Amino acid sequence: MSREEAVRVLREGAVGTVVLNRPEKRNALDLSMRAAIAQAVRTLADDDAVRAIVITGGEGVFAAGADLNLLVDKGAQDVADIDLGQYWAPVAGCGKPTIAAVSGFALGAGCELSMMCDFIVADASARFGQPELAVGIMPGAGGTQRLVRTVGKQVASLMLLTGEMISGERAFQLGLVAELAAEGKALERATELARKAARMPPKAVRATRSVLRQGADLPLEAALSLENREFLLLFDTADKTEGMRAFLDKRKPDFKGQ
Repeated sequence: MSREEAVRVLREGAVGTVVLNRPEKRNALDLSMRAAIAQAVRTLADDDAVRAIVITGGEGVFAAGADLNLLVDKGAQDVADIDLGQYWAPVAGCGKPTIAAVSGFALGAGCELSMMCDFIVADASARFGQPELAVGIMPGAGGTQRLVRTVGKQVASLMLLTGEMISGERAFQLGLVAELAAEGKALERATELARKAARMPPKAVRATRSVLRQGADLPLEAALSLENREFLLLFDTADKTEGMRAFLDKRKPDFKGQ
């Protein structure tokens, strides 16, 4: 399967959508699929008309994990030479809001991919898991660290050490999922939220995402200082004036990214 076939890229207004498109393999993430996701996200990130990105699979599966055919005969140096991290860097470091829309299984690398996004919208059919230990390895793309920072040590340990999956509803209760959509409506709701994010002033969006990501691992005082710096810098933007004027004039703002 070519990169072009492995994912579909859709555009609707200011929202770009990356659709994983390997249903016969439950969107198992081989190198072709990973490269296609990376290229799709890069393309949308470079498109000035796109201000928010949704990543999704099909109704029955988001991504069922790594394609083990890629890894079964590889040694440590072989896997290091592949440099799997290069494929995830465009997603984890994307400069625009990214939202995962999850129905069905998001397992292993699929669960890690969803956690690289700014937030996850799922429906009750969603199943999140990190079953890597069952095949003799462990997560290698953030599955331990993003998970423990989101759901805490107890649940992260349960999921990682036993391979237990959690439902979309349980994931929502734990804070892994930002919103639980109606059955089959995860993509629709994620797209609605992406449209809202796309309407926000780009410089303020970038500043907020930066502070969220950097500040989470800093001591509180350092994080507050970082937040205050970005807060003050936004007062020199044209969009700040437009946003406040629009609010006072009781009209919709027209943000230009300036």
